[in-house]
Amino acid sequence: MMQRQRASYLFSLLIIPLFMLAACSSTPKNDYDLNYDFSRLKSFSQLAPNKNSDPLSANRIQQAIATSLVSQGFVAQAEAPDFYVAYGFKVENKPKDSGFSIGIGTGTWGSSGGASIGTSVDVPVGSDTAKIQTIQIDIIDPKTNQLVWRGTDKFNFDDGGEAKAEETKATVAKILAQFPPKTQK
Repeated sequence: MMQRQRASYLFSLLIIPLFMLAACSSTPKNDYDLNYDFSRLKSFSQLAPNKNSDPLSANRIQQAIATSLVSQGFVAQAEAPDFYVAYGFKVENKPKDSGFSIGIGTGTWGSSGGASIGTSVDVPVGSDTAKIQTIQIDIIDPKTNQLVWRGTDKFNFDDGGEAKAEETKATVAKILAQFPPKTQK
């Protein structure tokens, strides 16, 4: 009986963090022109970004876009590219969860058993808001200057630096992994 409880406890310790990670990840969203022929796209050029108050994030996004597209086999080409890439981003504050939770548990000790209900309240340390960065990437036809594909995703961050830079790269890669769209024939 004790071995089964220990195994159950260890399983819980392993599975709970996986569920928490899955809950934190997001799925990029995209939309595109259903009549556009994406198969002819081979080269790209990035449009100059709008002036913004966060040039570090802008530079990271621009570099991540180039890295992702080149790794997919597209070629960066300043003159006469097959498509333009534009991007935008915004940072918002989102209230953190209250941290109030209720738990129900059962257990046995020797030949006796029991059940309990408990609560916990998380006391926020530092800020009571989380920062969310949303990134939007647009693919534009240079001949018509029309939007033909758009992808967006977001991520949470507390501080800048290396962690935010890595999350920016990962988010841009997730967005562009859906480009070009896989059309069903």
